[in-house]
Amino acid sequence: MTELAVYAGLFVTALAAATILPMQSEAVLAGLLLAGSQPAWLLILVASIGNVLGSTVNWLLGRGVERFRGRRWFPASNQALERAQTWYRRYGKWSLLLSWAPIIGDPLTLAAGILREPLGVFLLLVTIAKVGRYLVLAAIVLSWT
Repeated sequence: MTELAVYAGLFVTALAAATILPMQSEAVLAGLLLAGSQPAWLLILVASIGNVLGSTVNWLLGRGVERFRGRRWFPASNQALERAQTWYRRYGKWSLLLSWAPIIGDPLTLAAGILREPLGVFLLLVTIAKVGRYLVLAAIVLSWT
């Protein structure tokens, strides 16, 4: 596999995993880290950029959610959106530090868009969460090698 294909595959997987698609970028990153063919820092960087960009897609969807809410293809159910908005209203922007978490992370990024969180604050907090998660994962995986 060419270097570009490795990085492109990781980027696309991380981007898609941050949206509503049922994907796990952690498994791909862990496999690539275990393979040891690419520098760990570069794999973490590529995965982080893709994952933050995927969350930004959710934020953008949230900004325009009222146009799309209730459509069959929309990424979150009304119940999930209501839960995320309640959580977001209760804990505010700091809840974005949980944007890495399964099940609640994607709806939180949608809620941030719905509730008009400024993009700069959104990007800062989501980047901290996503990069932190990948750094912890890399530390665990690399400690086994």
